[in-house]
Amino acid sequence: MIESVAIGSFDGVHIAHRELIKRADSVAVIERGFGTITPGWTRSLYTQKATFFYMFDKVKSLTPKEFVAKLKSDFPALKKIVVGYDFVYGKDRSGTIDSLKADFDGEVEVVDEVKLHGISVHSRVIRELLKNSKIEQANSMLGRCYKICGKAVAGQGIGAKELVATINLNVLQYSLPQGVFATKTIIDGKEYKSISFIGHRQSTDGNFAVETHILNNFNGVVEDGQEVWIEFISFIRENQKFNSLDELKEQILQDIDIAQNFLLE
Repeated sequence: MIESVAIGSFDGVHIAHRELIKRADSVAVIERGFGTITPGWTRSLYTQKATFFYMFDKVKSLTPKEFVAKLKSDFPALKKIVVGYDFVYGKDRSGTIDSLKADFDGEVEVVDEVKLHGISVHSRVIRELLKNSKIEQANSMLGRCYKICGKAVAGQGIGAKELVATINLNVLQYSLPQGVFATKTIIDGKEYKSISFIGHRQSTDGNFAVETHILNNFNGVVEDGQEVWIEFISFIRENQKFNSLDELKEQILQDIDIAQNFLLE
């Protein structure tokens, strides 16, 4: 029986979210459809607790009292609710921590603000870090390496011939840093050291691409449509334009050497 629940949006399941989650035996995600760090169901990958989802559009019209009544109906043995210090709920965000304590007949535990290096940890802060390709700082706030998931698609066809072989991905929903990164690529549950590029291919066709090159002579086959994960370890450099494919390949080989060093550490 579920006796305690942590409530929030939990996009990222970052270190502040974990402070809530560790105080409850289950998680209730208010799914607004805005999650781009851990979109949709992927939040459940980062906790061992039972995870339940409430679609925001289905509960946004409930008054604070009605929302609490729904929780009590859905979790009949509920004795404790865990929320963050800035939690609001109910129609027009009218519910406050004070009203939650008044309307719920069990314990309400409020988790204080969590800061890292003096900066308040929030999903919006992490999204901004990812937007600016500040992977190491984003990873610190997440308490893990940032991961995205996509499906393999056909590329330009010049990588293996002229440059290095890459797996091209179609990635939806996720916040995407841009540039060149030391990464790990996960295929069928197996991790491979890799280097990944995200951005417009300025030196070739100009199209936006998410590409990953697996290091150390990968001989596997990745089928179109196959699910592939990329885990970001460290930022290597910004995207740039080269005057020839030879110049681009020379830079890629240098990037690979840098990635190897990052991945050895």
